[in-house]
Amino acid sequence: MEVIIVKSAAEAARKAARIYKRMLDEKPTAVLGLATGSTPLKLYSELVRMCENGEIDFSKATTFNLDEYVGLPEGDPNSYRYFMDANLFDKINIDKKRTHMPCGNADDVNEHCAEYDAKIRLAGGIDLQLLGIGADGHIGFNEPTSSLTSRTRIKTLTKQTISDNARFFGGDPDKVPTHAITMGIGSIMDARMIVLLAFGENKAEAIKAAIEGPISAMVPASALQMHKNVKVIMDEPAASQLRLREYYDWVYERKPEWQKDA
Repeated sequence: MEVIIVKSAAEAARKAARIYKRMLDEKPTAVLGLATGSTPLKLYSELVRMCENGEIDFSKATTFNLDEYVGLPEGDPNSYRYFMDANLFDKINIDKKRTHMPCGNADDVNEHCAEYDAKIRLAGGIDLQLLGIGADGHIGFNEPTSSLTSRTRIKTLTKQTISDNARFFGGDPDKVPTHAITMGIGSIMDARMIVLLAFGENKAEAIKAAIEGPISAMVPASALQMHKNVKVIMDEPAASQLRLREYYDWVYERKPEWQKDA
């Protein structure tokens, strides 16, 4: 696991965008795993800017999103399909037919979840997976106690997650769906490379537990310690509780420039 600490969320977004650019330069047909919420917004804005300037090309890429609320139609402004279209897909040169989301209104949710994992395998697996982290250490909607080998499935959201996401529903927790379809931790761990973004002091405890704590289902993100190619990019407030903060800076400062965006 590589820990990268930068001054701001904007700087983190630019750094993550360069990783995406390098991936697509080397493999134009790359399969990209994407995330939603407030964390990736600056990254998506930077990718849009780069695409408009001809610096990055999504025309042959395929995407799979981590999750979707159960019970929201695709056109609902709070659905993650709507979010992705509004913040990324409608603004870059990607073939919408190559963008995949879990379907929150599937007739048979269990069958749909198995089919979603199968689609990822048929596409060749995810080359680069983007993640955020919840204040309780969840990734995707894999809440604490989720199996570390879990596959795509339906999950009941915790009161904390519902409260955190209420800001997207006019501040009313009662409007937040109680269930979501999410890639499992095992599904996420199959990705060849993972980039996790974390911003703000409210993520500091979760980041410390995920990076420096024991591997535990109580902190789902701690499973990333077992992945061979993970970059955790965070701002100063999110890094505020790391015990080995100085060491992480020392290591990163001594990397060759070409390797910093690899």
